[in-house]
Amino acid sequence: MAIAAGCERAAYAADPARSRGRLRPEPPSMSRNDFRRDCDRIIHSSAFRRLAHKTQVFVFHEGDHFRTRLTHTLEVVQIARSIARALGLDEDLAEGLALAHDLGHTPFGHAGERALDACLADCGGFDHNAQALKIVTALERRYPDFDGLNLTWETLEGLVKHNGPLTDRAGAPVGRYRKHGVPQPILDYCRIQDLELWSFASAEAQVAAISDDIAYNAHDIDDGLRAELFTLTDLTAVPIVETIIAAIDRDVPDLDDARRAHEIVRRLITVGIEDVVAETRARAAALAPRSVDDVRAAAGPLVGFSAAMEQGDAAIKGFLYPRMYRHPRVMRIMSDAEAVVRDLFAHFSRNPADLPADWREGLDDGGLGFRARRIADYIAGMTDRFALVEHARLFPTTPELRG
Repeated sequence: MAIAAGCERAAYAADPARSRGRLRPEPPSMSRNDFRRDCDRIIHSSAFRRLAHKTQVFVFHEGDHFRTRLTHTLEVVQIARSIARALGLDEDLAEGLALAHDLGHTPFGHAGERALDACLADCGGFDHNAQALKIVTALERRYPDFDGLNLTWETLEGLVKHNGPLTDRAGAPVGRYRKHGVPQPILDYCRIQDLELWSFASAEAQVAAISDDIAYNAHDIDDGLRAELFTLTDLTAVPIVETIIAAIDRDVPDLDDARRAHEIVRRLITVGIEDVVAETRARAAALAPRSVDDVRAAAGPLVGFSAAMEQGDAAIKGFLYPRMYRHPRVMRIMSDAEAVVRDLFAHFSRNPADLPADWREGLDDGGLGFRARRIADYIAGMTDRFALVEHARLFPTTPELRG
């Protein structure tokens, strides 16, 4: 399938000129629309810079060529803009949501999140989407008149709901939140500014979410090959990848393995983008949405994979899970990383005076739950290397986190 370089603006695209605005009204920019300003604010935030030194799968000192949260984010941005352009959606909103989607991640990737979730078990647990919202609405302190980044309603909505509604119309949690409930930071913010948790987000937010899936699949295959956790021959067990490898070998015979690996990644991204564009166009033709609110009110997501691509996506994840995410080498490192995060949380809980001065402000004004959340906010913002430095400062021994 060929995708045109540009596309007429879709009727259901988000429009910055019709934004629901910011919590704190600001004068318009003379040179940028509101969604572009959101992108720029995210890029200039401290939390965004810290992504450069946060784990994707492999910790920073395992090699210079493995993905970090920042390089992964930039790859998601590229894919999201490509899809948004082909569908006639707002590229700036899609970019902003792709830029912000991982801001709430802890050091050491999902291992750090699991550790903080356990540490906060008595006060609602830890959720990286909720943490991202907290960062952009409260924890970033850059502006004289407000905390956070004061992003538009559409960006905040997409940040929270890019994977779909969190509740039904009556407010009951749905999907992944059915068991433990909607994270408290999200509920607290929605009392200030209603993000309509019962509805879908814009098509741009849905594009950012599926772009994350496309990037994960392609680039985790690349990193797994580089780390020698599996081989190109092993990948032929995945039908969609086997088809791509066969096409590469037919089109470019005798290509060396390094270039074959890069070509797999390139073609897998292309296949994913083209599938999403075709499937979304088909869904849009059936639904005929005339506005972004029609997208929000739909019974299901507008943006998605075809049934065949969903099977391919599941097969890739099924391949990667035991061979990469649960590989003994990765698990051993992540187990040590979880211990680092648990140690830091326990230490600061016992010794809050060891927190930086600005993190101690108001610490005694709330209860134990408030203190635990404050400590978790501090640890969640750490980079991998800073967490290890802090651990070495506070404890006699610190794991090296090497495979």
